[in-house]
Amino acid sequence: MMSVSELREMNAEEIISFADDLRRRSIGDTVTYVVNRNINFTNICIGNCRFCSFKHAYSPFFLSIEEILKKVREAVEIGVTEICIQGGLHPRMEVEDYAKILETIKNEFPELHLHAFSPMEIFHASRNSGISIEETLSRLKDAGLDSMPGTAAEILVDEIREIICPHKIKTEEWVEIIKTAHQLGIPTTATMMFGHVEEMDHRIRHLMIIREIQKETRGFTEFVLLPFMRENNELGKVSKGLSFKEIALTHAISRILLHPLIKNIQTSWVKLGVENALKMLFCGANDFGGTLMEENISRAAGGKAGEYLPKEKIENLIRSVGRIPRQRDTLYNLL
Repeated sequence: MMSVSELREMNAEEIISFADDLRRRSIGDTVTYVVNRNINFTNICIGNCRFCSFKHAYSPFFLSIEEILKKVREAVEIGVTEICIQGGLHPRMEVEDYAKILETIKNEFPELHLHAFSPMEIFHASRNSGISIEETLSRLKDAGLDSMPGTAAEILVDEIREIICPHKIKTEEWVEIIKTAHQLGIPTTATMMFGHVEEMDHRIRHLMIIREIQKETRGFTEFVLLPFMRENNELGKVSKGLSFKEIALTHAISRILLHPLIKNIQTSWVKLGVENALKMLFCGANDFGGTLMEENISRAAGGKAGEYLPKEKIENLIRSVGRIPRQRDTLYNLL
C-alpha cells in the first residue's frame, strides 16, 4: 500500500493516473454490475440525521409484507439476483419484524440473495428487542439474511458524526456491528458518504478504519463511494459542496489506500449521474453498481439520474467507454 505521506507528495492528476493504473493491473478492464432491486420499506424514523431527505420528502409510509412481496415478484420477472432492503427506524420494529420480511421472501424465492438492513437498523432492532448485536445478527441470518449493506458509516470520525448525525451509532459501534457480522459469516459492503462538512483528512481516516477491518476479517465485498446530495436536508444548507475533481480524487485515493485488501471500488450512477459515474471508471472504480429499479433516498435529496437502468443499458454504457461489462452476483461471482 502507498503511504498517506507518499500520497501527499503527489498532485491530483498523478494520484488519479496511479489509481487507474492500479485498477488496470489488479482488476483489468472488466466493469461489473448487479441486477438488483432496492426496496425502502418505510420512511417512518426516530432518527434526526441532518443529511436525511428521505424522511421528510414523502408522506409517511410503511409497506406491508404483501406490498414488499409484490415488489419482489416484479423484480424476479426481470431476472434480479439481489433484493436490497433498507428503511427508516420505525419505533416499534423488533428483530421478529425484520426477520419476518426475510423469511417471507425466502419462502417464496429461496434462490434470491437478500442484502438487507444497515448497521444502524441492526442496532435499532437489537435495542428494541433487548438482545445483543450478535444474537440479532444470528437471528436474521437464520431468517435468510445473506449479506448486509455497510451503510450508516457516513464518515467514521466521531467529531464529524456529532455534527451530521449526533444520535446515530458512533464509529466504535459501527465497527463492532460490522465485525460481528463478518465473524458470523455475513459479508457486507463498506461505504463512505463524503462532501458535506468533512475534510480530506477525515476521509482518509475513514478509509484506514475500513482497511484495518478488512485486514482482520476479510468480510467486505466492495467499497462504495456516495457523494453527499444537498437538496431537501438541513446539512445541505451548510455543506461546502463537491467539485468533480474532488470526487475523482476521492475515488482514486480509495482505490490506492484500500489496495490490495478491497479489490472492488463502486461508483454511484444514481448520485453522480451516468456520465460522471462512467468517468470514475478512469479514477480507480471497477464496479457500476446495480439496476436498482427504485431509489427513493437519492431522489428525495435531489437525485436527477433516475431510479432504473436496465442491464442492456448498463452494458452499452460500459462498452461506450471501452470497457468490458460483466454481470455479477452480490458476492462478485461473475455470471
